[in-house]
Amino acid sequence: MNLFPPDSTHSGNTPTRAKRPGKPQEVPEPPAPGVASVTQLVNQLSEYLTPVELKKVKEAYRFSDEMHLGQVRKSGEPYISHPIAVAEICAEWKLDAQAIMAALLHDVIEDQDVKKEELIERFGPQVANLVDGLSKLEKIEFQSLVEAQAENFRKMLLAMASDVRVILIKLADRLHNMRTLGVMAPAKKRRIAGETMEVYVPIAHRLGLNNIYRELQDLAFSHLYPLRYRTLSKAVKAARGNRREVVKKILEAVKNTLSMAGIHAEVYGREKTLFGIYKKMRNKHLSFSQVLDVYGFRIVVDTVPNCYVTLGTLHGLYKPMPGKFKDYIAIRKLNGYQSLHTTLIGPYGTPVEFQIRTQDMHRTAESGVAAHWLYKTGDQNMSDLQQRTHAWLQSLLDIQQQTGDSAEFLEHVKVDLFPDSVYVFTPKSKIIALPRGATALDFAYSIHTGIGDHTVAVKINNETQPLRTELHNGDIVEIVTDPDSRPSPTWLSYVRTGKARSAIRHYLRTINVNESVELGQELLAQALAARSIEPELASSTVEKLLAESSAKSMDELYADIGIGKRMPALVARHIFGLIEGESDTVPSNLPLAADIDPVTIYGSEGVSVQLAPCCLPIPGDQITGQLRRDQGLVVHTCDCLPAKRLRVKEPDRWIAVQWGEELNRRFDCRIRLLINNEKGILARVAAEIGESDGNITYVGMDEDDENMMTQLRFTIQVKDRVHLAHLIRNLRRVAGVNRVERERA
Repeated sequence: MNLFPPDSTHSGNTPTRAKRPGKPQEVPEPPAPGVASVTQLVNQLSEYLTPVELKKVKEAYRFSDEMHLGQVRKSGEPYISHPIAVAEICAEWKLDAQAIMAALLHDVIEDQDVKKEELIERFGPQVANLVDGLSKLEKIEFQSLVEAQAENFRKMLLAMASDVRVILIKLADRLHNMRTLGVMAPAKKRRIAGETMEVYVPIAHRLGLNNIYRELQDLAFSHLYPLRYRTLSKAVKAARGNRREVVKKILEAVKNTLSMAGIHAEVYGREKTLFGIYKKMRNKHLSFSQVLDVYGFRIVVDTVPNCYVTLGTLHGLYKPMPGKFKDYIAIRKLNGYQSLHTTLIGPYGTPVEFQIRTQDMHRTAESGVAAHWLYKTGDQNMSDLQQRTHAWLQSLLDIQQQTGDSAEFLEHVKVDLFPDSVYVFTPKSKIIALPRGATALDFAYSIHTGIGDHTVAVKINNETQPLRTELHNGDIVEIVTDPDSRPSPTWLSYVRTGKARSAIRHYLRTINVNESVELGQELLAQALAARSIEPELASSTVEKLLAESSAKSMDELYADIGIGKRMPALVARHIFGLIEGESDTVPSNLPLAADIDPVTIYGSEGVSVQLAPCCLPIPGDQITGQLRRDQGLVVHTCDCLPAKRLRVKEPDRWIAVQWGEELNRRFDCRIRLLINNEKGILARVAAEIGESDGNITYVGMDEDDENMMTQLRFTIQVKDRVHLAHLIRNLRRVAGVNRVERERA
């Protein structure tokens, strides 16, 4: 995904400003080239800014106009038309003078090489900080476009964490670019639309900016899938005429019923966005004719109690659909959204969705965090929304502190931008909102990083459950901690939130640095041996390698290899290129794979070397090693079926490994027994395992009542394959045991 294309999206856009989202056929003709007026902006700002503030805004406009003089868009219009349009969108939210000035100046650092110091001198530090947060970084610092894009995005989000106006201006910038994307080449339109759908649409939703969220969604949809968009648009227009009578009948019935109940309310119908209809068709495999709830109704009342009275009145008018009621007033969404949702069976058997809310809830639902500027009422809902937004922005800073690189930071943030949420409770009835699919371990990290790091068990609804258990709405979750417990690399395979993933990765990186360095050194030595290169590199080669890899030292490079962040084979190939002058030249004296010493495994290493839980290798097994990002080296048996499938997909991540000579520990192994369902047999089996010097760590049982047989599953600790074979022979002699075998992946 291209978050920030090398050439700025606005530089080629036409300046047309379509006010109705997603309807390119209704966009007015672009103004004649050379025309750019600030009159409309001044009129908007005059409604709420003081004369002194308005004077400062005009100064910012004149400076921006001077800086962009001679710069034009592809339409031939002066470039200043774009900053003016962005400022107009910000003025619709009634953002303050500093934000409007930053909107007018948002491209002068990036496009015209104006220094931040000059902006501080002219317009003050706050305006300069806003503009700097909106400006991209210099690309010369980065090794790749992807790295530069991710770092630019990180800079913007961290600036947003200190001042939310940064993202509001950025969203206004993106909205105007999307409204005027028509003249771009199809490939570039798809790229920018994809970036908008993947990053900016979720951010708008997360901040509660529903109007922007809906418009950006439809605009991105129109450029990503133009044919589907046009087809669906025609179908919706045709359906409007067919359903007009139904909508009119429902509106009249609802208004009359509420009036008779003495409830003063605003009732109006609304049409789902084209992308909303498309998503429903795609997710539920429906045709357009099967999507019955294209229209919904919104009812705005004066008080919260009247929301519930209205709900009861509607349920008396039309029959509610079971399971289609959601109370977002009692438990609001992550972005502060509040409403009652119910779906009723309307006239002619058509399902109709109703949203019931107060006027304050309506403001928050439409404008989100921007409502702070639009409606300065001191309302408790507004302050609560600001607190929620602040908490999310603070979590970005937490993730930033624990994240190794920009791409990883972006990955974590995108995980947390999923709009679907699940709401669970602490034992003290505090509500915690998490992304859908979050586990009990995500819950622990959402409370505090220290709690997550020391988690050993979890109780969900007073029942002990595995840490990987997925949470559901209404679960009561209690975390059990132990000061000696530490994060495991396997946790990364099932946590869902960015905060949990970044905290676990941060721990694995910092606590096991020495171990990772040693492993990485060994892995690189093996990869270099495959290219007939001595592990002791010349100082000149080391200097070039560090300069081109962005690592600060060889130890950092070794640590990255040890935790799977860098592939030893690729690093070795790069070193070979530095020595030979061209990376793809292969010497004639390469050793055979059989001549390369495999990495020795003792099983007592720390978390940078793990024994795969799918096959649980023990000494004596033929083994192979897989390098996994941020999990280090994972050891599998050679006959492990999951490992074979993974090896086909990523052959470069596999290396030769072997067991060491002295293994002074025991290893987990799974065995399965088929036994007669008779009294005392479990005790006899357990006793025999103990007498055979085995240690039981887990036991499970499946009964087969028809055949009077029981299947027992044990996880036991043994020294090696010889010890396991001896134990299995002894178990086969136990009366009532019909079969014993080692359980494979």
